[in-house]
Amino acid sequence: MNFDPKTVKVGDAMPALELPPITRTTLALFAGASGDHNPIHIDLDFARKAGMKDVFAHGMLSMAYLARALTQWVPQSRLLSYGVRFAAITQVADRVQCSGKVVEKLEYRGRPCARIELTASRNGEQVTLSGDAIVALD
Repeated sequence: MNFDPKTVKVGDAMPALELPPITRTTLALFAGASGDHNPIHIDLDFARKAGMKDVFAHGMLSMAYLARALTQWVPQSRLLSYGVRFAAITQVADRVQCSGKVVEKLEYRGRPCARIELTASRNGEQVTLSGDAIVALD
């Protein structure tokens, strides 16, 4: 489904995005790309000393996946606001699924807009991120 600002309506869903399982390589590459080298995400011994069973994904990795899903549907130039709340940890081997739907049409900063409710979950079950985006319709 293509995003059409002229016909968008409450209930429209963006195409879901399912990513391959999170790997240690994914975490190392994201650490390098983002500059976030927190050892809890890449050093197993450090993670275990911190009480975790294994390293786990950066929250910002899932946030980036969710933004990718959104901007594959809505042109980035229409994105006026994007925010999330972190709800759960994404573990190594988890598959991240991203989804969203239009939940409201509103005026935002004097412009006609739509609010899109967004969710990232792991393995199709537990929500790891929830948030929303405001996109321009003009």
